[in-house]
Amino acid sequence: MWFSRKILPLLAGFALLGVAVSGTILLVGRQQHAFAAVQHTLVVDNLLSTLLLGLEGAETGERGYLLTGQSEFLEPYNNAVGALDGDFVNLKNAVADNPRQRNRVPLLQTIAKERANLLADTIADYQSGQKIPVARLLKGKELMDQARKIVADMEAEEEALLNARSQHASASTNIVFGGLSISVLLYLFLAIATVRQTQGQLSEIVSTRDSLATANVKLRKEAASREAAEQQLRQMQKMEAIGQLTGGIAHDFNNMLSVILSNLDLAKRRIRNGSTDIGAYVDSAIGGAVRAADLTRRLLAFSRMQPLAPTVININALVQDMTELLRSSIGENIRLESVLSGGLWDTNVDPSQLQNAILNLAVNARDAMPNGGQLTIETSNACLDDEYARAFEEVTAGQYVAVAVTDTGTGMSSEIASRAFDPFFTTKEVGKGTGLGLSQVYGFVKQSGGHIRIYSEPGHGTTVRIYLKRAIGTERREAARSPRAEPRHPSGTAGETILVVEDDDGVREATVRSLRELGYTALHASSGERALQILEERPEIGLLFTDVVMPDMSGRVLADIVEKRWRHVKILYTTGYTQNAIVHSGALDQGVQLLQKPFALDQLARKVRKVLDGGVSA
Repeated sequence: MWFSRKILPLLAGFALLGVAVSGTILLVGRQQHAFAAVQHTLVVDNLLSTLLLGLEGAETGERGYLLTGQSEFLEPYNNAVGALDGDFVNLKNAVADNPRQRNRVPLLQTIAKERANLLADTIADYQSGQKIPVARLLKGKELMDQARKIVADMEAEEEALLNARSQHASASTNIVFGGLSISVLLYLFLAIATVRQTQGQLSEIVSTRDSLATANVKLRKEAASREAAEQQLRQMQKMEAIGQLTGGIAHDFNNMLSVILSNLDLAKRRIRNGSTDIGAYVDSAIGGAVRAADLTRRLLAFSRMQPLAPTVININALVQDMTELLRSSIGENIRLESVLSGGLWDTNVDPSQLQNAILNLAVNARDAMPNGGQLTIETSNACLDDEYARAFEEVTAGQYVAVAVTDTGTGMSSEIASRAFDPFFTTKEVGKGTGLGLSQVYGFVKQSGGHIRIYSEPGHGTTVRIYLKRAIGTERREAARSPRAEPRHPSGTAGETILVVEDDDGVREATVRSLRELGYTALHASSGERALQILEERPEIGLLFTDVVMPDMSGRVLADIVEKRWRHVKILYTTGYTQNAIVHSGALDQGVQLLQKPFALDQLARKVRKVLDGGVSA
């Protein structure tokens, strides 16, 4: 009851004030419209006056010229005639909303143009010395009278509109003033009522406000302090990760470059002294270069930028094929056991990269069991549900094929396990590992659209579980077999011609020398444009060996042109950094053959031979 007695009168007053203000706003809008109409009428009057004065000015200028013969008197005539079209455009736009006025404009325009033409004819006759017809002068006067009559009618129309609109605007002003007066009175009444009602509660409100302000300031300070601390922590973590990555790269590359440079310097010194016994130095330098290339591939794998060649396989067959390789890698003091699930689903994955991943995990497990133990490789079907996917944002719920590598080694703490996939992070002694093995596995699994987790406990061993998506409705293919022994450096013949396209001079020269050493006829070009010229001149070319990333024309664009114009020419790409030209969603485009830089002579020989022979890429 108290609430009703106190609040209802105020609500009623505010409702009345709202009605008064709304009505006033409406009236103000109408008043503005009325004033705009008045302004419009004045604009039309001004345009009519300008037109009529222009025509009269033209007549005056003509008469002055006829009387004096001086061309200065033609200036007002020329100005008036030149402005005539623009004035009529403005007038038409101004009276477009008034049908009566709009209908008068074309007639007035016709009369004005006809009058201007008569003036022009009279001036022309005067200038040529001909007599000016009196009838023309009379016709001109008649036209001007007609123009004045139309203008007078239009001005009268606008005058009437102006009076009506002025009265309407004045009435609207009075009503608006009355509405504003009522609104002000209501406002004053409500203000007094509100002040009286709230006066007793003011001290309580002020006290509450001060308490809230104090709490708010304290909360803001705490939030700002927490945000600054979190930002500082994120920055520290980011810089630590960058420092760890760059430091690891610099450390490993410096070691490898030291090996390469020192051995090449020694070989050069031996040659300078007349000795040819430099094989050991060359082999050591090549070993350093191979380690550097492997480090680059591991970094690309971690960054998910290595080119993948996925195919549908059954992982059971792949694990079985790896048995001998795994036994030789982990040593005799570790027992190897495979637990392969029956009815295992197929998966779409790059077989060679999966082999490398399992081998990396096995080597890590071996290092965690220095005194021997057991290594178990297990396969199974798995379903990751929505609840699991919510716990791991990168996981899509669905059916997966799981590969688990379990050891009985030393295990690791949760803190170490959380950093195990970081590049160059390792708990091994200096010189016992690069710290890229697990990060390479992580990058490969993520690039393949899978998921990976570590389960470990100090003293109880470690399990690394890889989940790869199930392949459904895809043609079954056999798992990749372990490489068979093949001839080293398969050679070519002089009748087999290869065109090398590479923008880097050093790489191009080295590749050409290598191909010629293998027995091929090797041509070379430093750009795509030059390559097309050579192809026109040398129809015997059977293989285009091109870099992917080149200025002006990329290797992919060049290959597309070659495939259309020289269908017999086979294509082999090479690149040191995979881009979207030949790789999409992490996998090589269908039918693409790629030899990744840097490559050894043996790798080049095998790849070129297989592409020329039409075999599967190595």
